[in-house]
Amino acid sequence: MKFENTRAAGIKSSPSMAIAMTAKKLAAEGRDIIDLSLGEPDFEPPAHVADAACAAIRGGRVRYGVPAGMESLRQAIVGKFKRENQLDYAVDEVMVANGAKQILFDVFLATLEQGDEVVIPTPCWVSYGDIVSLHGGEPVYVDCGPDAGFKITAQTLEASITPKTRWLMLNSPSNPTGAIYSADEYRSLAEVLARHPRVLIVSDEIYEHILLKDVPFISFASACPELRERTLIVNGVSKAYAMTGWRVGYAAGAKSLIAALNKMQSQSVTSVSTVAQVAALAALNGDQAFVATAAKTFAGRAKLIAERLVEIDGIDFTPPDGAFYAFIGVGRLLGRKTAAGEVISDDTTFASHLLREFGLSSVPGAAFGAPGFIRLSIAASDRELEGACQRLAAMVRSIKA
Repeated sequence: MKFENTRAAGIKSSPSMAIAMTAKKLAAEGRDIIDLSLGEPDFEPPAHVADAACAAIRGGRVRYGVPAGMESLRQAIVGKFKRENQLDYAVDEVMVANGAKQILFDVFLATLEQGDEVVIPTPCWVSYGDIVSLHGGEPVYVDCGPDAGFKITAQTLEASITPKTRWLMLNSPSNPTGAIYSADEYRSLAEVLARHPRVLIVSDEIYEHILLKDVPFISFASACPELRERTLIVNGVSKAYAMTGWRVGYAAGAKSLIAALNKMQSQSVTSVSTVAQVAALAALNGDQAFVATAAKTFAGRAKLIAERLVEIDGIDFTPPDGAFYAFIGVGRLLGRKTAAGEVISDDTTFASHLLREFGLSSVPGAAFGAPGFIRLSIAASDRELEGACQRLAAMVRSIKA
């Protein structure tokens, strides 16, 4: 019996999650696996966040919440935007959701008509395109390779817009490349967008605080205030506060758009867990020292892995400016053969061989719309990162031209 409709059948499961599950299965079978497939901090949230959650449970704060999120949390989000991004939003211009991913589901569910196009610069996060397709839209992938700094330019944006274009998807710092847009780069995009008033902008800023070098972060809405009413900022507490499993994302945008997202949420998940919201409130309003310490830790790891990767002949690597990933070019190695005579034909085959024979789990670049690369998460201990680089180097040495 067939259960899926045509739309569901056209959607694939998250590639990074599937690879992580394979790595866990191999580890459970006794294999020595270094799993760098998923992007989540490897340390615990600040103690005051956990304390707040425990107090909420003991205090009986475990009932249904309102779809938009607790007002106190929304006020904290308003304060965060004012304090950190110099952006002024009202409480009814922000909403809370079950992670940033749900916000994308809500916004495309609420706004896309069948056949509407969403411009997505690649490399991009694995789920963007499928979320668009699931809601009847057409993802328009725009190749933004290393020569472009992995960023879309005004020229390529202009060439990508058609009468069907509804949204532009931006992500800075980027998953998987770590690229960060400057204010000038954003303003050049804004000049194009000004000529296309129907096009709206999603700015995914979930890695805002994970800065690895001296490259500053700026919110799209801060750089381009004239597009404020057409911009939806997506953020959350997952990355900055190591709260991935708490599932708390938030968004800011025009009042009417936020109202539409709240309506979608009211008919789907109802609201975010009250306990998780209390924890997020503690994160945003509490001592922020954890955020700076975590960023410093990630910067040290990025430096370590860059020093090790440069020693491996045959790969290409641009050190990331933000987020916590190493996006590694393996294109020059494709076509080579393993010791058993298997041809490494593409990045998926490369990643499979790396996991199966060398015990290192990565995500192939094809999942991000960028064949010829693999992604490693650097959200791991120095020991694991050293071991990962050793295993990658061993594989490269083992394959023959």
